[in-house]
Amino acid sequence: MSGVRVAVVTGSNKGIGLAIVRGLCQQFQGDVYLTARNPKLGEEAVKTLNNEGLSPLFHQLDINDPASIRSLRDFLKEKYCGLDVLINNAGIAFKVADTTPFGTQAEVTLKTNFFGTRDVSHELLPLIKPNGRVINISTMLAHSALAKCSPEIQEKFRSDSITEDELVKLMEKFVEDAKNGVHQERGWPNTAYGVSEIGIIVLSKIQARQLKETRKGEGIILNACCPGWVRTDMAGPKAPKSPYEGAVTPVYLALLPTGVDSPHGELVSEKKVVPW
Repeated sequence: MSGVRVAVVTGSNKGIGLAIVRGLCQQFQGDVYLTARNPKLGEEAVKTLNNEGLSPLFHQLDINDPASIRSLRDFLKEKYCGLDVLINNAGIAFKVADTTPFGTQAEVTLKTNFFGTRDVSHELLPLIKPNGRVINISTMLAHSALAKCSPEIQEKFRSDSITEDELVKLMEKFVEDAKNGVHQERGWPNTAYGVSEIGIIVLSKIQARQLKETRKGEGIILNACCPGWVRTDMAGPKAPKSPYEGAVTPVYLALLPTGVDSPHGELVSEKKVVPW
C-alpha cells in the first residue's frame, strides 16, 4: 500500500485530537489513523466518527511506552512504507487545584508532553515521505511561561543554534529544580505545563532546522501549532473555542499544498505565524 497516503494523530480519541481526525477524514486524501492509549476508548471514538459517515482507522499508541511507539512505527513501515502526515497532539495537564507536589507535576507533565513527543518524533520522523507534513501541538501559554523565565534561560530557548541535547538538558534541569523546590529562584516559571510547551516549540524549531539540512529539497514542512483555548477535558468548559474551531489550524497545516516552503519551523496560531 505504498501508494496510499496516510496520516496519524496521537492522543486522538477525544477533544482536539478527535476533532483533528474528523477534519482530516473530511479533507485528506488517504487513510487517517486515530490513536489512543486505551484501545476500548479508541474504538469507541472510531465508532462515533463512523456514525457521522467517516472512516478513520485505529492503532493503539501510548507515547510513554517505547514498545507501543515502535509497534506503530513498524506497522506504518510495513503497510504504507512511510508516513505522510504526523500530528503530535497527545499531552496532559494537571488541574490548577490539583494538590500533587509541584516536583511530581513537573516530572509527570514533561515525561508525556516533551519526552513522549520527542520519542514519537525519533521513531516516526524518519518515516515521513517527501512533501510530508508534521505538526506538534503546543499552546500560546508557552509565550507567557517564556516571559516568566530568567533572561538567561529565555536567551537559551530563543537561540537559533540550540541543539536537541541542550534542550533536553534544560528540560531535565527544570524537573530537577522543581523536585528540589528551587525552580523559581533558579529562573523558572511556576508552571510545569508551560515549560513542557516551551520545550515542544523549541524542539519543533530544532527538528525543522534538521529536516532542512538532512532532507533538503524533499518539501517536508514541520511546525508547532496553537489550537487556542478549547473546550476539552484538559482546558475546561469555560474555554471560548469548540474542538472543531481548535482543529482548524492543525488541519490547515496538515493540508498545506505541495510546493509551498513556509511556514516551516514556526509557531502558528489562527493560521498565522507567531513571533518567538
